[in-house]
Amino acid sequence: MPPGLPYFAGRRRELDGLRADIDRPGLEALRGRVPAGCRVLLVAGRPGSGRTTLAVRLAREVAERYPDGRFFLRLTDSDGERLPDGQAARAMLRAMGAAPEPGAGPEKLRAALRSAFAARRAVLVLDDVAHPEQLLALLPDGPGNLVIATSGGPLPGVPDVRPCTVGGLDSAASIDLLTHLVGAIRITNDPRAAEALAGQCAGDPTALRLMGAWLAAHPRLAVADALHRLRAVLDVTAVERPDRPVRSAGGGTGEPRSGASAPLARAFMAVYEALPQTAARLLRLLVLAPAGLADAQIASALAGCSVDAARGALEDLAACGLLEREPGTATLPHLYRVPGCLAPLLRALVETRDRPAEVALARARMLERTVRLLHACRLGLAPDQSDEVPRPLRFASRAAAAEWLRARLPALLAAARSAVADGELDTLARRLVAALVRALAADPECGDTTAERYQLHCLVLDVAERRGLPRERAAALINLGDLEAESARPAEALEHYRAALVAAREGFDGDAEGRALEAIAGTYLELDDPQRASDWFGRALALRQTRGELVHEARLRGRLGALHIYAGRYGSALKEWRAVVAAHRRLQDLPAQARALSEVARVQEYAGHPEDSLRTCRDALYWARQAGERRLEGAVLLRMADTLDRLGDPAGARLQRAAADHLLQTDD
Repeated sequence: MPPGLPYFAGRRRELDGLRADIDRPGLEALRGRVPAGCRVLLVAGRPGSGRTTLAVRLAREVAERYPDGRFFLRLTDSDGERLPDGQAARAMLRAMGAAPEPGAGPEKLRAALRSAFAARRAVLVLDDVAHPEQLLALLPDGPGNLVIATSGGPLPGVPDVRPCTVGGLDSAASIDLLTHLVGAIRITNDPRAAEALAGQCAGDPTALRLMGAWLAAHPRLAVADALHRLRAVLDVTAVERPDRPVRSAGGGTGEPRSGASAPLARAFMAVYEALPQTAARLLRLLVLAPAGLADAQIASALAGCSVDAARGALEDLAACGLLEREPGTATLPHLYRVPGCLAPLLRALVETRDRPAEVALARARMLERTVRLLHACRLGLAPDQSDEVPRPLRFASRAAAAEWLRARLPALLAAARSAVADGELDTLARRLVAALVRALAADPECGDTTAERYQLHCLVLDVAERRGLPRERAAALINLGDLEAESARPAEALEHYRAALVAAREGFDGDAEGRALEAIAGTYLELDDPQRASDWFGRALALRQTRGELVHEARLRGRLGALHIYAGRYGSALKEWRAVVAAHRRLQDLPAQARALSEVARVQEYAGHPEDSLRTCRDALYWARQAGERRLEGAVLLRMADTLDRLGDPAGARLQRAAADHLLQTDD
């Protein structure tokens, strides 16, 4: 549920009616049938009419009847666009503590959601429903749950929905709200001006809150001054331009869901025009913030000012009722949100008062700051001594970095979607997606973030396919295959790896081709098909050899050697591991050379040649000592001891084990 609610004025009749509707028998019951679905209530009204406040207030009042939780989900994004069904279902599953399956389609997500709600008695608030299909996709099956939806109008097609339409507050409730915001003294001193102000706002709760907050921020002004200011705002055409029309439920083009009422637009402009120029510019640019959420860091990047200046401006804007404040914690700063009913007004102002180049620059600064914050978060979660983080971006502790990542995850995912929304994969978009993936992977306590990482790679894949970028397509497909393999779905992983191989060859990307070949081999190994795995490892090896990549060649020969050992082909295994030794000798990697020699000794022992194994162990011991690898030296000594036991030399074996124990203990 939203952490805070504005003062609740009036609406008692609507609230009582909604509570009574919960227990009224539905159409199924009237027909003598047992209700199969949950009870659905609808609060319909214009943006800013208080429909969300009423819905959440109802959910809190009936919470004791639904002990398994209260959940809140907005079904439109910060741009007023309909949230995709899959994204909404994933968000709800994550809120319930259930990790959605990566790559799952809408039907699987719906099934998972219904399963999660099946044994619950919960209340679910679905805010700003754009289309009946959105609501139907999220409805729990069981009759023990309650769904409260808010929308701009009716939702035909939803079975047995109980509607409640909200308009403006009556005069008494309007005065009550103003009194709460401004104080009883100023309202009592000029009751006629208060009544006139409520009339000018037409009972619109958001318009009343804006004017009340403006008066509260100017304690020396009278209510009549606010009334005079509101009446002076005559020309609001710049903010009353409707958004692009949306399809109504009946299929026609109706009034935009996000279109503000004239009283709300006038109240907004009355408060907005009184702002200092820098604060007004910051407020306009906040509509660019991902998911409509911003803190001082993001606000400072958008406005190009200091973090302290942005923090003060955000507090002032929240005090004026222009922003909603979401409480932070001791380690997590406040978040601020542009109210949904004000967002279209601010977007219209951005179009008319800010040059496109300035908007693009502000957006680039914001995304760049997000990348740097993600980098700092990853280093806070998994410190890297070779990298430095500027002090203003540094997290105080690992717990602070983890808390920031979990709280900001919806906004970070929205930032990634925004970065690639124009269909490009520029450097900034690539860095942002990569930084978010690395940060999620660095926090094992964040829960299963496989689905989120899967979404990020799907974003890149979608753009790469639309723009005809085979290299980017190959990289995205490999990453998706890795996530499928991580989720124990080898068949799906194999499909992605094969598609990645085709894309890599189209883009003449040898490195991606090698990765895809090796991944296919590893997947066949996971599917318990060593013969095919060996074949694909051989193809990957041939490619790396033609490219002269010794490191990859050594690793692949080691994989082939391990497969030959598994199949009992010790001669072939010995050949591969000796080639690994030669590759590491050329690379002058002494520890790797010693490890490879130890593997050669193991194969010789399996093949029934303990004397050869002992000689090879002595060579491995020499190179381990040259490399200064004490633990590796101890491991080789233990292997030598086992070999000496087989050769009938227990005294020599005891000496080697004692030496190994001494090395390993002193190393610890």
